[in-house]
Amino acid sequence: MNSRSQWTAKYVESIKEVGYHLDPSTKGLYLQVTDGIRGIGRTWIFRYTSPVYRNQNNPGKPRRCEIGFGPLKNRSLAEARQRAFELRKLILEGIEPLEEKKQGNITRALAEAKRITFADVAQKCIESKKLEWKNAKHKAQWTSTINTYVNPIIGKLSVQDIDTNLILKIFEQQIKNKTILKEGTFWATKTVTATRVRQRVEVILDWAKARGYFQGDNPARLKGHLDQLLQNPNKIHQVRHQPAVPYSQISTFVSELRTKQSNGSLALEFLLLTATRTSETLQAKWNEIDFEKKLWVIPAEKTKTKKIHRVPLSNRAIEILSIMQSKSKGAFIFPTQIGKNREKPMSDMTLSSIMKDIPNFKSYVPHGLRSSFRDWASEETTYQNETAELALAHKIANKTEGSYRRGDQLDKRIKMMQDWNDYLNIKAR
Repeated sequence: MNSRSQWTAKYVESIKEVGYHLDPSTKGLYLQVTDGIRGIGRTWIFRYTSPVYRNQNNPGKPRRCEIGFGPLKNRSLAEARQRAFELRKLILEGIEPLEEKKQGNITRALAEAKRITFADVAQKCIESKKLEWKNAKHKAQWTSTINTYVNPIIGKLSVQDIDTNLILKIFEQQIKNKTILKEGTFWATKTVTATRVRQRVEVILDWAKARGYFQGDNPARLKGHLDQLLQNPNKIHQVRHQPAVPYSQISTFVSELRTKQSNGSLALEFLLLTATRTSETLQAKWNEIDFEKKLWVIPAEKTKTKKIHRVPLSNRAIEILSIMQSKSKGAFIFPTQIGKNREKPMSDMTLSSIMKDIPNFKSYVPHGLRSSFRDWASEETTYQNETAELALAHKIANKTEGSYRRGDQLDKRIKMMQDWNDYLNIKAR
């Protein structure tokens, strides 16, 4: 402990004795001297008796506390004395300096939050949640919809300033068609996309609130809030079914499809033969195929229902696989290019383009082929409704029926898919 009666700025810089040195003229102010690998360090410490905190071992007594003022090189003797004077005034008024310091940090954090924009928060939120998503496409959809519909309206605004009226502007923005004519509001004309955007904005603002960037109720919440201000999406959205080739014309379609003689046409025919979804077909890998059992086992993570789906392979389906086996040497059955990028599956746009190139069927889409199969099963066969739904990997709508179902009727579906194979070949031979 230094015994000098008066300190000067020059003197405190000369103190080298390790330990705490009390400023003779300032109650509670100490210079802490340390000797480390970087040499002598000098730091200001203010010690005081708390007007609020109690001693844990003896609750009847006040607690002794200390606050650091930083190193001598950043805060001079005069500045340290002034800061000690300010804190002693707080103590005399019954205010705890540590609490005041915490509150100061909160105030600075809020001020910082006011400077962060919604676009910044959206990007941070998406980055933090990308590990929850199973594929990059999900992140791309979030980023694309936020950049297209949200950021042009509120992206540059402080996230703390986002309120209900600004949220409504997102969904009340006018959507224009290709001829630059207004079609209507975002909420009314692109209802499905708009509802997803609302959910995403709500998640982003909840994330911002948890991180301290935003305070108050979430203005993008639906229940008890936006549901009172926006139209019910179930009443304004008209379900648009994917255009499906009439099953009575399906064998003609297959006959014209086979003239293409491309890997894409084989993938499209395989999709039709198996009644699977486009993504399931294009993501199919060789290790999922059992040639001996003539079975394709789609892993749960690739299905919409998140359950393993066993797909019987008809004679023509096996034939297509054999053709592709001689071409595709990578993991995917239908790669984007033979010999290049073998680990990348074929694009779904390839299948759509093939259908558009068939004059009599250019108005239809690949996904609609599942409906063609379903209509055939209902109109031309005696298979039960449940068997057809299982072939499509649909969830059973009737909960009671679903609760009693234990198997996937594989034996029945093996026969069904071969019958479908034979029906497609009526005119395609």
